[in-house]
Amino acid sequence: MRIDAHQHYWRITRGDYGWITPELPVLYRDFMPVDLEPLLQTQSLDGSIIVQAAPTVEETDFILSIAEQSPSVLGVVGWLDLFDPDHRRIYEKFRQHPKFKGFRIMIQDMPDAYRILEPGFVEALRGYAEEGVPVDLLLVSDQMAAVLQLLEQVPNLRGVINHMAKPPIRNKDMESWKQYMTAFARYPQIYCKLSGMVTEGEHHRWRKEDFLPYIRTVIELFGPQRVMFGSDWPVCLLAADYSEVMDILISSLPEAWGEYERGCLLGDNAKAFYKL
Repeated sequence: MRIDAHQHYWRITRGDYGWITPELPVLYRDFMPVDLEPLLQTQSLDGSIIVQAAPTVEETDFILSIAEQSPSVLGVVGWLDLFDPDHRRIYEKFRQHPKFKGFRIMIQDMPDAYRILEPGFVEALRGYAEEGVPVDLLLVSDQMAAVLQLLEQVPNLRGVINHMAKPPIRNKDMESWKQYMTAFARYPQIYCKLSGMVTEGEHHRWRKEDFLPYIRTVIELFGPQRVMFGSDWPVCLLAADYSEVMDILISSLPEAWGEYERGCLLGDNAKAFYKL
């Protein structure tokens, strides 16, 4: 099974995508399965995982409704606010849907990333970790210290780092990012998505070589069984089209990788992580 493990759908008029504004004309329109499915077919992908793009329960309900009608949607990663005392009731509602596969913590949007270390948040996450619930972690590279402290307190978290923690690719800076990624990789249930990297480079002025050291570092640290391909479509359109995103990744894979390793990256790991 070949899977795009990270993409989004949205309908602008729903009104809860505060980050998508008319100043981003490439993204300021609806994106639905009819737009993505031809691209999946072109790349011989069997389906995709929708990941939430707005911090609302209503948006998770919306993407679950899309999943009900779209065979190409293999799973949904919704949103859950672990600061909300009612989070468990909301999670129980979501989990009734057969395509709900986990939730995402949007650390990236927190003015203070260290809030994730508050006792109530940590205790809530420990509960989901005990149950083996898949958790996506959206963060940027300068929040990695807080996330590492969180993993120290919840070492059995079944988690996946989104977008390689958004390394500073434009600045070609790797040292601090690599140190933290090395620490993340020591946790055997933490995976990493090779996704979202193109928008961290120079939009439309990038070269494939810009991404190679970051891709190779993640692969070296996490190994072939804990990495996943994600297009981050349609956000990727800010810098590259779907085929370019795929080409960047495939051209950067180790020469020694064969069918098994590529199969892990392009679907088998996502199938195992999200329990598809």
